[in-house]
Amino acid sequence: MNTEEEFFDAVTEASQKVPGGLGSDTSKSQSVGKTEARPPQENGLQTHRTSLPAPMFTRSDFSVWSILKKCIGLELSKITMPIVFNEPLSFLQRITEYMEHVYLIHKASRQAQPLERMQSVAAFAVSAVASQWERTGKPFNPLLGETYELIREDLGFRFISEQVSHHPPVSAFHAEGLSQDFVFHGSIYPKLKFWGKSVEAEPRGTITLELLQQNEAYTWTNPTCCVHNVIIGKLWIEQYGTVEIFNHRTGDKCVLHFKSCGLFGKELHKVEGHIQDKNKKKLFMIYGKWTECLWGVDPASYESFKKHERRGDHPKKVKPGRCCSGKVDSDVADHVPETQETVQVIPGSRLLWRINSRPPNSAQMYNFTSFTVSLNELQAGMEENLPPTDCRLRPDIRGMENGHMDLASREKERLEEKQRAARRERAQEETAWRTRWFHQGSNPYTGTPDWLYTGGYFERNFADCPDIY
Repeated sequence: MNTEEEFFDAVTEASQKVPGGLGSDTSKSQSVGKTEARPPQENGLQTHRTSLPAPMFTRSDFSVWSILKKCIGLELSKITMPIVFNEPLSFLQRITEYMEHVYLIHKASRQAQPLERMQSVAAFAVSAVASQWERTGKPFNPLLGETYELIREDLGFRFISEQVSHHPPVSAFHAEGLSQDFVFHGSIYPKLKFWGKSVEAEPRGTITLELLQQNEAYTWTNPTCCVHNVIIGKLWIEQYGTVEIFNHRTGDKCVLHFKSCGLFGKELHKVEGHIQDKNKKKLFMIYGKWTECLWGVDPASYESFKKHERRGDHPKKVKPGRCCSGKVDSDVADHVPETQETVQVIPGSRLLWRINSRPPNSAQMYNFTSFTVSLNELQAGMEENLPPTDCRLRPDIRGMENGHMDLASREKERLEEKQRAARRERAQEETAWRTRWFHQGSNPYTGTPDWLYTGGYFERNFADCPDIY
């Protein structure tokens, strides 16, 4: 097997086909192991499942050191991880989790002042990565041509994504408000590196939010995510890096610093930053944790509080933790920093965003949020309206979700070989892959390379979609 291709091919799991095939509602459980024939209704709105069909498979009996020990400092483009380290979602569905707190976009579209809108957009940008907290499973690599759609009338949006490139892997997405208040789009190319005990995911690609009624566009790039102790010890996650959100109409900018844990773990999960005008005058200060909440306050109050805090700050010394970069001893786990449960609120602050509570059985469901639990739900009658490329129809992800791990592994091999065979056939025929719903172009606001939505998906003409499963 060509290992260079393995990582980009589907690292997936096989599913055991249930009677009735994928048209059967195999994932509508309200408790583990139970199914429903029809989606429930509440006050005229469709409700969604609150649990997965099977609990998470234990990873305690598996070690990845034998796989990763030769890859320190390299991009993880030549490695196929065992499926036990996956979670039953495609990366396209992981991107869809950006939309969990879409109410912040709707809020921004209703606000009169640019400063208020930037506050809501900044809160949305932070909320978009909040679902990654304690999510140590790897999403499945999308197959070339794979798609995912989500329509949530209760949340006021519809979403479509497509895997538009395989080498390198690029996922493009487009979302729009059902009230024509916004368009949210981008293309993501995550670059992964292994540092001995940690895996670092560096985001690449521009994210764009357009508020249509205000004729405003905002662009930014997500922070870097690092998973610690992939070899030994307790897994833990941090996000770090600077995120700059730019308003292309007014020139305002929001600068957010996602703090790394540091030597004493004091900065773990913290986010601090400010909003400035086109002349770089600070207008508003932002602080909080991407795992909890985000607050904002005027600059004078913020600086006064910080000055007082510095005078009285006597940090308690704890065992230093290690960050992703640099040489490390792979036989010793990184120290897991102690996390303060709350954010100290500065007097006069305004709450911008608070994370949703997770379901009580989240730990048995890959630490999914309630929104995430519903993403792979295949409701009765849905299959006939989906293209054959939709993630919900992938037998490997469906198999893992249903707890059929052995079958999932065999299905993984079949999908990988099918994708390689299709690639060889295109090479022999000297034909190029043609994307269906997105095309290459330039971001209309930054001028950087981007994948743009071609349109037409929701007309539901799926006759020429490829057979990838």
